[in-house]
Amino acid sequence: MFLPRSGVDYGTIDADVEYFSTTAGDNKRCNVLLPAGYDPAQAYPVLYVIHGFGRAYDDLVYDGGYLPTLYGNLLADGLAAPQIIVGVDMYTDKLADKSDKTNEELRFIYDKVVDDIAIDLMPFIEQNYSAETGRSSAAVAGVSQGASEALCTGFKWLDKFGYIGSFSSDPGVIPTEFFKGSFWNVPYFQQFPTPTASNEPFYLYLSVGTEDPWNVGCTRYYGEVLDEAGIRNQTDIIPGFAHEDAFWEQCFYNLLTKAFK
Repeated sequence: MFLPRSGVDYGTIDADVEYFSTTAGDNKRCNVLLPAGYDPAQAYPVLYVIHGFGRAYDDLVYDGGYLPTLYGNLLADGLAAPQIIVGVDMYTDKLADKSDKTNEELRFIYDKVVDDIAIDLMPFIEQNYSAETGRSSAAVAGVSQGASEALCTGFKWLDKFGYIGSFSSDPGVIPTEFFKGSFWNVPYFQQFPTPTASNEPFYLYLSVGTEDPWNVGCTRYYGEVLDEAGIRNQTDIIPGFAHEDAFWEQCFYNLLTKAFK
């Protein structure tokens, strides 16, 4: 599933698509994967994917990348729904100042993507592509720091996102003991917002590999808190995998075969 196959149409990628972000106060960019057979007369659900720390919008959605390849194969085999996949840039600030930022400054700049996606990027995608609207047609997922931001985005905007994927999430979503006292640990929420019957996620998926050097305990804790709050979720601790693309491929496989079904 993770390698290109002869005869499969992997869709097209609109690269370096520019939009104005009121949250950043500057232009931002994204990559947009349009599925094989994309028809402007048809409305498609949208998956927003968020890269890890220090990366950019073209880290997950680019020609020949594992995510477009996996998705193309799943779509060809009838295992995934036709959808648009948007590679999101976490950096949400004046772009000209990016090279001057410390890791601590980046950590909090990245948090602003939570609003950028909902307030700026989603309307842009819906206005410029054949995007289906409504929470049943919107998903957000990420890896590493992007996994934390995906959880924050999905829970802050439960009215906008029906599907949430968080793969090898860092601390910083709710208070934890992990990396306590560091900028990694500063929580976005004091507790997970409680969904109602009308905005509970259709599918909330957290996962981490047992060999991940940073985020096993954090992910397990998030899952336990969600369970205690009665928020339906799937939290998987998978043996043998580290903080790596080989693991995140498997996570996206699970998400893509369940989202928008």
